[in-house]
Amino acid sequence: MITIFGIKNCDTIKKALKWLDSMDAEYKYHDFRKDGVDDELAKTLAEAVDTNLLINKRGTTWRKLDEATKEKVESGCHDTVIGLIKNEPAVVKRPVWAKGNTIFVGFKSEEQERVRTLL
Repeated sequence: MITIFGIKNCDTIKKALKWLDSMDAEYKYHDFRKDGVDDELAKTLAEAVDTNLLINKRGTTWRKLDEATKEKVESGCHDTVIGLIKNEPAVVKRPVWAKGNTIFVGFKSEEQERVRTLL
């Protein structure tokens, strides 16, 4: 079963969940805020997805970060990325899709096709 990770009030998450429901797809939804992000999940995401794809640098959460943290993330500091995902999960691009060892981010047509192959 595929798992979709996100935040309930995110418009893209709403669209993705509606899309999955329209196909009667079986899925598990993990809300970063409600269900949390533990060390293992943060580490898994940071290792599986390139930081430039995983971190939403256009969002409010990113813009509110101090410059030192932004520089560490951009330089690829793994521990900083993991801490950021745990403490500020809204900084993660959404949705995040996971099934087995396959983890990817986004809801454009390419990602939708990928999801279809995993359902």
